Amino acid sequence: MNYFKSYRILFFLILFSSVFYVPSNIQLIAQAGEGCTTKGCHMGISDIVPERLEMMQLIKKNGQRHGDMDGCIICHGGNPNTKRKKKAHRSIPPSLMKAAGPKAFYKNPGDLKIAKNTCGVCHPGYVYRVERSLMNTAAGQIQASLHAWGIEAVKDGQTPYGNYAVIDSDGPIPMGASKAYDSYMSAMIRQYPDQYPESLSPFPLPIASQIEKDHQLAGFELQRQKCQRCHLGVEGRNKKGDFRGSGCSACHMQYGEDGFYKGSDDSIPKDTAGHILTHQIKGNRKTGGIQVNTCNACHNGGKSVGISYAGLMESAIEEIGLDNPMTKNGKTYLKLSADLHHRGPNSNPNNKHDSPANNTQTGLLCQDCHTSMDIHGDGNIAGSTLAQVEIECTDCHGTPDKLPWELALGYGDESGKTLSLSPRGLTTQKLLSQRQFGFDFDPKNGFLLSARGNPMENVVLSQNSVIVYSAKGNDFKVPLLKQINSRKAWKTDMAKTAMASVKYHTRKMECYACHSTWASQPYGSRVKVKLQTKKAPLIETRHVYLRWEDPVLGINGEGNISPLAPGGQVEYTIIGKNNTVLAQDILPQSPSAIKTAEQTYPLSASDTAPVQPHTTQRKARACENCHASPKTAGLGSPYVPKDAFDWSKIITGQGMQLVTVGTQWPLSKAFDKTQLDGFLRIGTCAGCHKEMDQGFWKKISTKGILDQADHNKLMNHTIKQLIQKP
Repeated sequence: MNYFKSYRILFFLILFSSVFYVPSNIQLIAQAGEGCTTKGCHMGISDIVPERLEMMQLIKKNGQRHGDMDGCIICHGGNPNTKRKKKAHRSIPPSLMKAAGPKAFYKNPGDLKIAKNTCGVCHPGYVYRVERSLMNTAAGQIQASLHAWGIEAVKDGQTPYGNYAVIDSDGPIPMGASKAYDSYMSAMIRQYPDQYPESLSPFPLPIASQIEKDHQLAGFELQRQKCQRCHLGVEGRNKKGDFRGSGCSACHMQYGEDGFYKGSDDSIPKDTAGHILTHQIKGNRKTGGIQVNTCNACHNGGKSVGISYAGLMESAIEEIGLDNPMTKNGKTYLKLSADLHHRGPNSNPNNKHDSPANNTQTGLLCQDCHTSMDIHGDGNIAGSTLAQVEIECTDCHGTPDKLPWELALGYGDESGKTLSLSPRGLTTQKLLSQRQFGFDFDPKNGFLLSARGNPMENVVLSQNSVIVYSAKGNDFKVPLLKQINSRKAWKTDMAKTAMASVKYHTRKMECYACHSTWASQPYGSRVKVKLQTKKAPLIETRHVYLRWEDPVLGINGEGNISPLAPGGQVEYTIIGKNNTVLAQDILPQSPSAIKTAEQTYPLSASDTAPVQPHTTQRKARACENCHASPKTAGLGSPYVPKDAFDWSKIITGQGMQLVTVGTQWPLSKAFDKTQLDGFLRIGTCAGCHKEMDQGFWKKISTKGILDQADHNKLMNHTIKQLIQKP
């Protein structure tokens, strides 16, 4: 602990003396005016972080160097020596012009266009990382969306487009990571270069005459109009549940769902929507965690994992009134089971509504699991979620055979790699950025490592327990599967069978394949594009149907069995400028066959993609729910009429893949014929034999031991013997 404190003091001394250095020939204006918080201006506004923190003390000391007792100009710029609003919100002191910091007045200092002069001054490297992260570029979402239209430029997982023109100017070495992470990711980038592009270009915007000639180009316009409302370059739409700033402020400045200001600054109206909740940065335990609702201002579309985590699912029931608490983001939601991690350890597992969607007291925040690399990126351009996210369930829970630190680096993140047999171990050393800006968590016996080798600064081994320190102040003890197995403390025999006896489950399946009992499934998107002269096309979209039950399973980009959910599934109609129908109800084809499908014919571009639904429950899906379910196997839903198109069908009974399964990683696919037959064959046995030991399952999974005819003969003999008993 002393080391961390000494390091931070040294860091702030260096920062104070160099980054905010003011040349001696510049006259300082300390105490020249009353500052921004004078009466009639921003009197009553709170400090951006509590004054007890070194950050706030440093901000105020440096503000004094430029004539601002409050330190406001260190982030916002502006002139603190006038009470005239226009003048105060326009210029900056001459001393600040020649020092590191704002060069004008910034209403939102977190805007990425100017963040190098604000947040980036104290947080070096972060702006570069965030600019290349998925939350800014949306590269993966753009790639998948355009693939659904059959756009040639994104075939075979290529990722050429982002929201902005971005170049990875410092090369493929990550920023601010551990040596183990650097080595791991260097190998990953060499293996999958399309998922870590060196640059991105803004996607083109074709005009109406171009769309008339090539209808698939309408996909670019749909992307612009309907899919680009959530990235760090834009603010929210000022609707219920969709109030947010841009850039760094999107996450670190909290808004209420109604957009009303709750602070004490009299100059900010409290009856007009569109303002921050309070003038306070949110980050870690020092300043309070980033609430789930803040994340869900954006993470409510696509596969909807953010709102799913909170137990909400988009509904087609539009007649529910706008005042209903389940109506926000311009959508209506149904309440389902929130993720166990969101509900917290004291929730009632038998009550699916135990924790409301705005939970702020019991469970984990998104940032408690997702690391800085997951969120800010590592300085490399990521082409998909799998490219950027470094964590796995086993990083905290381990397996029934190994504790987390006994696992090899890369476990659960194999993606076709051969892993070392060496255990990843623990560390007492944080990353540099964690030492500079993180919370001083006691490492106890050591910090656990992510699957890619970075220390998780809020997850520690304490004697024989793993503790997760939540950013909102709670500490959580993590169940370790190896301890449960060795103590024979499984809740049910079925749990023991599924997790300990059947080794294949933990070796080749994602934990959430079983423990995600539901997933948001918005099937099919019917798109109507009306071309106009000299105006942008009019675009209408609607889902064909929405489902939540029995998620389909398939293979994800890591090569493991995973839930699948609708990705881009488009059926489009194009209306020309003279109201003629140019194309009607067209299902685009994939521009090329997916290599891992091992077939030469084109697939449908309709994508059913691997997903982590973020709906983890204590009680997993029953064996029959997977192994005896045609829908789960990808064969389609029995509830879809025979004469209707089944968007959930991704494979035939002969193992022919019909649609795209993931558009980015070559290992993702539907079950092949051998996997499909084995998957369903187990369903024949599981209904009666699901609690058998490992020897039984190993025996029957051996080819040639017992076929269906032998099984029927044995069952007939057993039943006859039973009937003949007196």
